Amino acid sequence: MRHLSIDIETFSSIDLKKSGLYKYVQSLDFQILLLAYSMDYEPVKVIDLAQGETLPMEFVEALQNPDVIKHAYNASFEWYALNKFYHSPLDQWRCTMLHGLYCGYTAGLAATATVLGLSEDKKKLSVGSALIRTFCVPVKPTAKNGQRTRDLPHHEIEKWNLFKEYCRQDVAVEMEIERRLSAFPVPEAEQKLWELDQRINTYGVTVDKELIEGALYCSEMINSELTQEAVKLSGLQNPKSVKQLTKWLEEETGAEVADLKKGTVKELIKTTNSDAAKRMLEIRQELSKTSVKKYKAMADVVNYDDRVRGLLQFYGANRTGRWAGRLVQVQNLPKNYLETLSHARDCVREKKVDALKLVYGNVPDTLSQLIRTAFVPSDNNIFLVADFSAIEARIIAYLAGEQWRQEVFTSHGRIYEAAASRMFGVPIEKIVKGNPEYELRQKGKVAELALGYQGSTGALIAMGALKMALKEEELKDLVKRWRASNKRIVDLWYSIENAALEVMKTGQVVGIKGLIIAREIDFNNNQDFLTIKLPSERKLFYAKPFLKTNEMGREALYYRGINQEKKKWESIPTYGGKLTENIVQAIARDCLAESLKRLEAAGYQTCFHVHDEVILDVPKDKADIKAVTDIMGQPIAWAQGLLLKSEGYETGFYKKE
Repeated sequence: MRHLSIDIETFSSIDLKKSGLYKYVQSLDFQILLLAYSMDYEPVKVIDLAQGETLPMEFVEALQNPDVIKHAYNASFEWYALNKFYHSPLDQWRCTMLHGLYCGYTAGLAATATVLGLSEDKKKLSVGSALIRTFCVPVKPTAKNGQRTRDLPHHEIEKWNLFKEYCRQDVAVEMEIERRLSAFPVPEAEQKLWELDQRINTYGVTVDKELIEGALYCSEMINSELTQEAVKLSGLQNPKSVKQLTKWLEEETGAEVADLKKGTVKELIKTTNSDAAKRMLEIRQELSKTSVKKYKAMADVVNYDDRVRGLLQFYGANRTGRWAGRLVQVQNLPKNYLETLSHARDCVREKKVDALKLVYGNVPDTLSQLIRTAFVPSDNNIFLVADFSAIEARIIAYLAGEQWRQEVFTSHGRIYEAAASRMFGVPIEKIVKGNPEYELRQKGKVAELALGYQGSTGALIAMGALKMALKEEELKDLVKRWRASNKRIVDLWYSIENAALEVMKTGQVVGIKGLIIAREIDFNNNQDFLTIKLPSERKLFYAKPFLKTNEMGREALYYRGINQEKKKWESIPTYGGKLTENIVQAIARDCLAESLKRLEAAGYQTCFHVHDEVILDVPKDKADIKAVTDIMGQPIAWAQGLLLKSEGYETGFYKKE
């Protein structure tokens, strides 16, 4: 097998970050400026297409030769862009970014080069952003630049020559990253899943452009009205200003206002005695809805055929391998609870602002609820939407061998009631609406949601326990009762943590609960990982692991990764509950992946998926939601005993049932 490593530099008038790869490449003025490549790791060649050079025949032939594996960093880009002009089958491509993410590293060529110790290469790459701004995007016409709208090579020949070196260096760095990680290959199953992900992203999903345009119009009208009302009410020049509004509220109410965060505003509305202050806070609530940003994102992304593409990032969460949302961020859409969604949609599509105000009152909130419904099936099709029921609760019960929970999932499935029943010694038959014992369900629910991964009182508070009428002094008892009812899960946390510590101390492989924990080192390439092999055979990677005393004075496992708050590469401590969470969420991801493969094999087209839910674009005469939920609920060979269940519905637009 031969290997071809590729990097391209391109021009398009479409904003890549805003509009995504697919709209960017489909632009009529899209152009490949430079192409750098290396055949079988030989010195890199750069083809200056912008200045009239042509691709060598060896390269063109290699693009479609099944005996030549094509490599690129973020290969989705090179594969899709090159296929606008040449044929190159998807299954012949390998993504080095995926390889880095699989091994627990960060995304981004320069960032990955840095954490792998390629510091000199990183310096050479750092000039790339400025060069891309010069040659790859339109420029503002000025008298100084002769009113031109883009910079061509002859306008900045020295920079252009530097750009060619930058392109050459990208290929060299990509090859070096691939070499450094060569002892830890991406499994073939993950490669096939990456290919499926490209097919899903390329297919995309139709959006209702009338609804989007109507929503943007309605939002502009309402925002203008609300802003005018706020100015009239307060006399403030800019009522959206946190500083100005905070000062006004303190003068109006005579009370100190700590901040204007969502939760604070909600509480202030309840407690203030000033009608003016209350209305100003209500206006702020309405103006702060993020729905319009989502509609604007859709408008930026939508292509000539009314479809948006590229909504999913494969291995976006590189610890667990879960997908992440991109562009419109489908993983983070507002919920809908309006009973008359269809009527609300019609009002927005027809730009009936007054009708929206009359029927629904809060127009920004209505627009927020309708964002999901902007995703619609293709012509003559319908959406089949299906998701797994309580999948994380099912997986942790399966891993821990918590028998009573398994029995719940083989029978009634009411895990919140069952948890409350065990925690408080009340027969589950009594925990039903209308009985005083029903309030225990809320305690069972918050405990289930917050405590499964070694959480304590802080996790309960973060999950909203105090807003559910629970008292702070009750929380310790709630933690104690939940753990006493789930001794095998508690044992699972400590067993996994102790196994990881043992592996670090002895270097010996430890098998536990169907998992294999090991230390894997490649001395030649300075690679060192703690790995956890999942039942699916996929591995979780923890880079550069070491033991150290943590803040609680206990010996703990640390590894190198991205701090989610600071977004910096640094040492991160972990513990049994967190490792358990990683494992459970990774297995949940693998269950979704298995369903995506099975659904495609059965002839279903996935538009996109959100967490544990799939959205399928299906001809109306072939719509069979039971067939879909049956496929998703089928046993998985590598997880014997895992009780999966799926529920779903048919709909003419995306929504949350």
